[in-house]
Amino acid sequence: MAVSKRTAMAIKSYRNQAEVLVKNYLLSDPFIPYTAILGGILASKVVYDLTQLISAFYFRGYAGLTKIQRIEWNNRGISTIHALFIATISLYFVFWSDLYSDDNLAGLVTFRSSPFSTFALGVSVGYFLSDLGMICWLYPALGGLEYVIHHSLSGIAVAYAMFTGEGQLYTFMVLISEVTTPEINMRWFLDTAGLKRSNAYLINGVLIFFAWLVARIMLFVYMFYHVYLHYDQVSQMHIIGFLLVFVVPSALATMNLMWFGKIIKGLRKTLAKRQ
Repeated sequence: MAVSKRTAMAIKSYRNQAEVLVKNYLLSDPFIPYTAILGGILASKVVYDLTQLISAFYFRGYAGLTKIQRIEWNNRGISTIHALFIATISLYFVFWSDLYSDDNLAGLVTFRSSPFSTFALGVSVGYFLSDLGMICWLYPALGGLEYVIHHSLSGIAVAYAMFTGEGQLYTFMVLISEVTTPEINMRWFLDTAGLKRSNAYLINGVLIFFAWLVARIMLFVYMFYHVYLHYDQVSQMHIIGFLLVFVVPSALATMNLMWFGKIIKGLRKTLAKRQ
C-alpha cells in the first residue's frame, strides 16, 4: 500500500515537473517558434510513418508501387495532413477570430499576433523544411524547380511572420490556399491506383478547378485588396516584411495562374474523353 502511494506521488511529481517544463520553457513566448518548428518536423515524420503503415495494410496496390512512388505516396500523406491543419487554422484567424479584425483596436493589424498564431505558423515552417528537404534530397523525383521555389518562398515568408509577428494576417490569407492540396494529392493517388478513367477522377478534377479558383485566384485578389485598404499600416512594417507582403504573394499568384491554366487544360481534356 505504501509502495503504491509512493509510486503515485512520484508520478504526480514527474507530471508537475513536465507541466512546468512545457509552460515555462517549451510554450513560453521566446521558445514557442522553436518548439513549433520542431513539432512540425516531428509531426511530419510521424505522419510519414503512419501513412506507410496504414497504406501497407489497407491498400493492396501499395506493395506493387516502385520505391520512389511509395516515398511520394507517403510524402503526399504529410502534405495532406499539413494542408488540413494550416488551412483550418488560417480560415479561423482570417474570417472568424477577432485578432485581426478592424473592430479590434489593439494596435495596427500588421503587427498583431498571439502565442497560438505564432505556434501554428511554426508548425507550418517545420513542415516546409521537412518537405523541402525531401524534395531537394530526391530531386527531381518529388517535384521540379517550381516546387523548390514555392516551398522556399513560402517557408521564408511564414518564418518571418512567425519570428517577428509582422504581417501574420497576410501570411494566413496565403496559407488558406493550402486547402487545394488534398484535392491535388487525391488526383495523384487516383492516377497511381489506375483509376484515371473513374468517376471519382472526374469529380476530383472539377473540385480542383473550383477550389483553385476560390483559394488561389479570388482569395489572392482579396488579399491584395486588403493590403490596398490598409496600406498606411503595411507601410509601417520593416522593409523586409513590407517587401515580403508584395513579392511573395505576387510570385505565388503568378505560379497559381500558370498552374490554373494547366488545370483548365487537363479538365477540358478529361471532359472531352467522356463525350
